[in-house]
Amino acid sequence: MIVTTTASVEGRPIAAYLGVVSGESIIGANLVRDLFARVRDIVGGRAGAYEKSLQEARATALTEMSERAAALGADAVVGVSLDIEAMGDGDMILVAAAGTAVRLAR
Repeated sequence: MIVTTTASVEGRPIAAYLGVVSGESIIGANLVRDLFARVRDIVGGRAGAYEKSLQEARATALTEMSERAAALGADAVVGVSLDIEAMGDGDMILVAAAGTAVRLAR
């Protein structure tokens, strides 16, 4: 599955637009509070465990989106955007991926 932030896949014309697909992943309780507490303590350092959690959440959202596109018969997802939002009282983070599932010309 080709996944791209661009509106097309170079050298591969789009034969059919199959619809918008998305994938979501939520990182749970206390991550945000712990993140900001550690960042304040580290001052200038990186919070590696939290970066890893966000990377995993992003990968999960992209995988889920790709699986939904594949179920529609897509070869690619174009125009992909990623969004990261605090949810609830700031104790959860939502990572969402969305794009347009397309079938490419052969």
